[in-house]
Amino acid sequence: MKRLALLFCSALLSLSTLAAPRAPIHFGEITWESGSFTTEVLRLIVEHGYGYPTDTLPGSTVSMEVALARNDIQVIAEEWAGRSPAWVKAEQAGQVLALGDTVKNADEGWWVPEFVIKGDAERGIAPLAPDLRDVNDLKRYAEVFADPEAPGKGRFLNSPSGWTSETVNSQKLKAYGLDGLYTNFRSGSGAALDAEITSSIRRGKPVLFYYWSPTPLMGRFKLVRLEEPAFDEQAWATLTDAGNPAPKGSRSLPAKLSIGVSKAFHTQYPDLVAFFSKVDLPIDLLNAVLGRMSEQRQDPALAARAFLQDNPQVWHGWLPREQRGKVEAYLAGH
Repeated sequence: MKRLALLFCSALLSLSTLAAPRAPIHFGEITWESGSFTTEVLRLIVEHGYGYPTDTLPGSTVSMEVALARNDIQVIAEEWAGRSPAWVKAEQAGQVLALGDTVKNADEGWWVPEFVIKGDAERGIAPLAPDLRDVNDLKRYAEVFADPEAPGKGRFLNSPSGWTSETVNSQKLKAYGLDGLYTNFRSGSGAALDAEITSSIRRGKPVLFYYWSPTPLMGRFKLVRLEEPAFDEQAWATLTDAGNPAPKGSRSLPAKLSIGVSKAFHTQYPDLVAFFSKVDLPIDLLNAVLGRMSEQRQDPALAARAFLQDNPQVWHGWLPREQRGKVEAYLAGH
């Protein structure tokens, strides 16, 4: 009788385990366009190709990297690996891993509209900084990029607070001797940064700003990247350290975009690790998709679905035949 009772309890436990819903895979909720788009591409394939539920959790870049190290989230779909101390520390400790090389030729730096240097005859805009080539030249042109809220100073549009690049840019202003000449203006969000840059360019107003690629902005306007000293690893360490009192100038670390995952995820989901390691988004196509997404105010999830429907040649090679067929079946029904 006791044996039957034990067998019955064991059966009930097995049934309850089978019936229990799978815990979702937590993706970081990235706020910039390329990151949010890539997140939704991966989520769609993970859910409909592999059958795993997913969700997203919000946070700044650094807080998401810390959460990834703790396995509070499992995936950051666009990780500029090696840029922040939080990532480097977690990677060295074996808590996080960077998978793949998802977007070749990605880049970041300081930019101005081309008309600031060359003018634009069709729009009646004269060159305002014809000799502007290098970040050091900005010392002579603060009045061109005048800050309307700080007379006598220029304005530099930085990343939103909480982004790794915000720390780097703030340190670069000091390294280049520009912190006393320019207001370090931090946008409230990636969308706010986009809006201010776009508004200035469309009105023919000079604007100095940090930006990166892949983004829709790069395909919509003629921009000039200002030259910086060649990348130097020791100088880069001073730029990523917000507390360093004497930062050294350098171009940013050469970009490699990857998919960041937690150690626990890497162990638990070898099938998804194999998939993530093959993701490759052609940058020109990605910039065009992001441009349409921005201009049409398209939801990233809808843009991701349309991208997968229109570009099977891009993603078919990422997946085994069975998972590819499941994704195709889902797309055919929507």
